[in-house]
Amino acid sequence: MTAVGRFLGGVAALVYHQPTATYLLLRRQASRDFGAGQWECVTGRVDQGEGFEHAVRREVREELGVEVTLDFIIGTTHFYRGEPSPETELLGVLYVCGIEDRGAVVVSDEHDEHRWVSADDALALLPAGHWLRATIGRAETMRQLLPAALVERNRTDGFESA
Repeated sequence: MTAVGRFLGGVAALVYHQPTATYLLLRRQASRDFGAGQWECVTGRVDQGEGFEHAVRREVREELGVEVTLDFIIGTTHFYRGEPSPETELLGVLYVCGIEDRGAVVVSDEHDEHRWVSADDALALLPAGHWLRATIGRAETMRQLLPAALVERNRTDGFESA
């Protein structure tokens, strides 16, 4: 019989600026314990007693100093943050978030560089096999296919059930 799961909750926010059709990529500080020097989007853990939506908004505020809209869920993830164990197992939800003013972003000290890049430029920047390559590709497809009314409803109503 398999044991009841114990794992961490995580979130990711792929921030998109509609007027310039660009995504925000962040490079983790070389001193970080996980993913040092790698490009990523906003990521973080869900705190005890916190929902995914609250967690993703909090992580964006902490890492970028701005508010975003939650436009759509781009996917889910399951991975180990280090060697596989119950303490490192993480289940996450990935959001595409909109931002009005990309000039308002103030990147935290978790990252040493940030770039606003088109989808094509992101593919050129990210190494083969990097998880953000597929995520950005999926975001581009969903952006074309999702009705604007659905995205607006997501922004106002959110995703979590009461």
